[in-house]
Amino acid sequence: MIQDTIRALVDYLSKLFLHSVTMSKNLASLCFTVLFFCQTVFIFGETQRFDVVIYGGTCAAVTAAVQAKKMGKSVVIVSPDKHLGGLSSGGLGFTDSGNTKTVGGLSREFYQRVYAVYQKDETWCWQKSTEYTNVGQGTKSMLHDDKTMWIFEPHVAEAVFDSWVAELKIPVVRDAWLDRKSGVKKNGAKIVSITTLDGQTFEGKMFIDATYEGDLLAAAGVEYHVGREANEQYGETWNGNQVGTLHHGHWFKKPVDPYIVSGDPKSGRLKFIDDSKPGIRGEADKLVQAYCFRMCLTDHEPNRIPFPIPEGYDPKDYELYVRVFQTGWRETFDKFDRIPNHKTDTNNHGPFSTDFIGMNYDYPDASYERRKEIIDAHVKYQQGLMYFLANDDRVPADVREKMSRWGLAKDEFPDNGNWPHQIYVREARRMVGEYVTTELDCMAKRRCPKPVGMGSYALDSHNVRRYITPEGTVQNEGDIGVSPHGPYGIDFGSIVPKREQCTNLTVPVCVSSSHIAFGSIRMEPVFMILGQSAATVAALALDDGIDVQQLDYEKLKERLVIDGQRLTYSGRNPDVRGIDPKKLQGIVLDNGSNGAE
Repeated sequence: MIQDTIRALVDYLSKLFLHSVTMSKNLASLCFTVLFFCQTVFIFGETQRFDVVIYGGTCAAVTAAVQAKKMGKSVVIVSPDKHLGGLSSGGLGFTDSGNTKTVGGLSREFYQRVYAVYQKDETWCWQKSTEYTNVGQGTKSMLHDDKTMWIFEPHVAEAVFDSWVAELKIPVVRDAWLDRKSGVKKNGAKIVSITTLDGQTFEGKMFIDATYEGDLLAAAGVEYHVGREANEQYGETWNGNQVGTLHHGHWFKKPVDPYIVSGDPKSGRLKFIDDSKPGIRGEADKLVQAYCFRMCLTDHEPNRIPFPIPEGYDPKDYELYVRVFQTGWRETFDKFDRIPNHKTDTNNHGPFSTDFIGMNYDYPDASYERRKEIIDAHVKYQQGLMYFLANDDRVPADVREKMSRWGLAKDEFPDNGNWPHQIYVREARRMVGEYVTTELDCMAKRRCPKPVGMGSYALDSHNVRRYITPEGTVQNEGDIGVSPHGPYGIDFGSIVPKREQCTNLTVPVCVSSSHIAFGSIRMEPVFMILGQSAATVAALALDDGIDVQQLDYEKLKERLVIDGQRLTYSGRNPDVRGIDPKKLQGIVLDNGSNGAE
């Protein structure tokens, strides 16, 4: 009786969250708090044994849970996050989709559900739907292709995820953190249970690691890699150190002095410039591409909150940006991508921007406490940057005046000071599984044997470091964007560990891939695709009483196709964005004979 009441209340609150998009900040906070409490109580009242245990709160966790439930399995989402959806509900509303024709199954259903929300007049609370003209990344298919919508507000995405799991009565345990030291119990190569820091234990027959960090796979003793591999390791061209490769616009196009006193190395380096040497292109390192928050900003005054001054704000942190302005650079607003209701998905752009370059190297393997320090430092840096641009007299008047018209959206992230609850973990651990997807797969230099989904986005990495060149100027390194020239398959072996290491785990986010291949795979639509496929593998292996690695691929493929997954593609490739090597500046190595660029 109590459980039925809780289920009904969870269902009602999820629908309220989804349909009442104009609710006040206080009501939204209350609604979320009650929903969080009810779903937690719901779990505590149940036996904590499930067919499939999913660890993580990302979009992949949701599609994995939905698929497992639709295949008749009992399933639970154990999430360290309070909010479902990861980056998809955490600010990345201007979807990095690649070729939308490759997105099928539950991933496509998510974007169809978003479309349905935006057909309601009440969703358009700050502008009329007819006034919204941004159709996204240059193609009309981004908006209304097959009744999908690929550009959306964070709270809409979260409401869709919450209502989805509520419809299927999927229990969600929020704010539950895996005990990474002793919380994974194994019997041989099989995970038996996981235990969270608050003492909850979840037994399962199959497990799915759907985190951005790969915490479950690491705690389970599965092999993984952090950093950039050498090109020679997998026979690649675009991995490792990328010194001299100057892609996109995220580098110093004109000389900028790196020293506190211009021209005087003895005065010391400006902040956020490291002391590393240029190195050799293509060599390996343990460095990680930069993180940031995808801010949801607005210039609509009734919904705008001025940029706050973070604790410990120091305007000297942004001296390097002042020097960039002094070169005549004026691209500050080039990635203020418009989403509905006069808001943005604001991303990094330029040589000095929201990416906190070089300040996340230890994040993948760090303790929870250390990760919080890193996240807090990113918040301080990025909030300080926005306050600086809107208020500091050293910022050019035209930029400062325009930035002062922007601020945080008061109806987004109401329980987190209107700041995104999810940092953009562009890359952390990557499993080394049964198959390693590399640049060779992405660029069709070898055929994917057993595809369980497709990628299509450019092989994209943000900057990794900022250093002083031999000429005595500052430069960024690591940013790259190379077109795969078409969709490619992601292999079954890339979402399962090596059999001797773990036999009942699938991994849809920290997939087995090289650094540069992951740069293409790491898009939210692909994570949802792989979440569905990972759950399908788990459910079918459970049905057959076998290890996930033993699952017959033809059987898996048949079920994936029935459920709408798209495993092959033969049409045009209009959505993929890449780089024409002839337009690149700097030193570029191009092996045209085998199709690399």
